[in-house]
Amino acid sequence: MVEEKKKEEVKETIVEEKELKEIEKTPVEEAPIKEEVIEVVKPVSLEKWIPKTQLGKDVFEKKITNIDAVLQSGKRIIEPEIIDSLVPALKNELILVGGRTGKGGGIQRIPVRITATMHKSGRRFSTSAFVVVGNENGLVGIGGGKALETRNSIEKAIQRAKMNLIRIKRGCGSWECGCGTEHSVPYKVTGKSGSVRVELLPAPKGVGLVADNETKKILKIAGITDAWVKTYGNTSMRINLISATFDALKKLYVYEKNE
Repeated sequence: MVEEKKKEEVKETIVEEKELKEIEKTPVEEAPIKEEVIEVVKPVSLEKWIPKTQLGKDVFEKKITNIDAVLQSGKRIIEPEIIDSLVPALKNELILVGGRTGKGGGIQRIPVRITATMHKSGRRFSTSAFVVVGNENGLVGIGGGKALETRNSIEKAIQRAKMNLIRIKRGCGSWECGCGTEHSVPYKVTGKSGSVRVELLPAPKGVGLVADNETKKILKIAGITDAWVKTYGNTSMRINLISATFDALKKLYVYEKNE
């Protein structure tokens, strides 16, 4: 019985080897490569968008497909969906405008300012936020929002920042560099808001942004990678600091020649 079982096992192994050889000889048909179709998902704000202005209708009907055409027209943007449609890859940064007591007794900066008003029923709290938006390639905008909840105040600030979007002028104004690329500001410029005054000076490549953390946010999101920044006044008021920097960026077109 043992010998018969061994003979059967030997036969099975021989059959399996023959089948494997036949399978190796047969040509393998390659499966056709399917082309992947990437669908662009529209933002939620555009799905229910009903344009109310003529500018919004032109963008909705694809008559205007470039953000520069909107900015050069001089028309006021009062619908944030226009920016969502023309510049979908817009980034945003929260400015640390609020503060609370830290562990050591100092001030710990937070991205939302919390205020309280007294009523007959007691204290009612509200939150305010300040946001910078941009595409890191010459577009930048700022805006603030106030609401009862933190999430709503941030959303309002983002929408208002989109409606304040501008195109800034970049260049290489440093005599130490002279590369001709758009990595810094083309010349010295000054902006003011409240008691705060900000000076932007061109810097050579590799210097980076010589500024505080909040000013770095607006310069980086605007597409400026190298600059020296001088500030004067009450710079602890972050809203005035960012507004003064934004004012300086707007003034980069002062010396542009009219063609």
